[in-house]
Amino acid sequence: MECIISCEHASNRVPQRFTHLFKGKEEILSSHQAYDRGGATLSERLAKSSKSSTYLGSITRLLIDLNRSPSNSKSLYSAYSKKLDINARELLLEKYYLPYREKVEGAVAGIIDKGQPVLHISVHSFTPAKNGKVRKADIGMLYDPARKYEKDICAFLVKFLQIKMGSLRVRKNYPYLGKTDGFTSFLRKKHPAHLYAGIEIEINQNLLFTNEIKKKKIETLLTEGVEIILQLQEFHQVENLLSVKVCN
Repeated sequence: MECIISCEHASNRVPQRFTHLFKGKEEILSSHQAYDRGGATLSERLAKSSKSSTYLGSITRLLIDLNRSPSNSKSLYSAYSKKLDINARELLLEKYYLPYREKVEGAVAGIIDKGQPVLHISVHSFTPAKNGKVRKADIGMLYDPARKYEKDICAFLVKFLQIKMGSLRVRKNYPYLGKTDGFTSFLRKKHPAHLYAGIEIEINQNLLFTNEIKKKKIETLLTEGVEIILQLQEFHQVENLLSVKVCN
């Protein structure tokens, strides 16, 4: 079994041609609306530790959202980029969106073509509060409940993290649902469940920027959990990991 790690919202970069869209509003590029703070660093560390390939988005989602399907006209472009003419939007699609998506899709297909299952981990971060409401989780594991192997993988990772670090608040399909439009849900439509498992890991930004020791421990534990899964040959074997004895 092989693993690839991606981070669609890794960057808040704005190519020179599009800087005029944010003139006088540059502060928004430092916000969560522009990118997932800490996501790129976490992705690279997890990939290095687990010896997995990593793919990082290179453009802010305020121009084009690499985590949305091409048909998602509501969310693919933001309120800023929707003002652009058709040629400029096509440029964003052809120069930034499609090359990134095709690299990840090609990596997934290359592993599957060898007859091996691929675990795709898409890394994201979330703000500690939204609309004045505090999020009650440190980590969220997002998956499609209809795909048993994804459900088992997340169940194992949640149990593993909670046993190793009892104070950690880990929740399933929180703060978002794993079956809504995203890169993993797009790839599920292309590959069977026994060969492709797409998991989104959402990390509370409080963990990434307020406690370096705790952050490093969580990175280590996530890597250990993923490495245990990668030692298996097939996804159906994850079910055997769902015992406390294995996790200890």
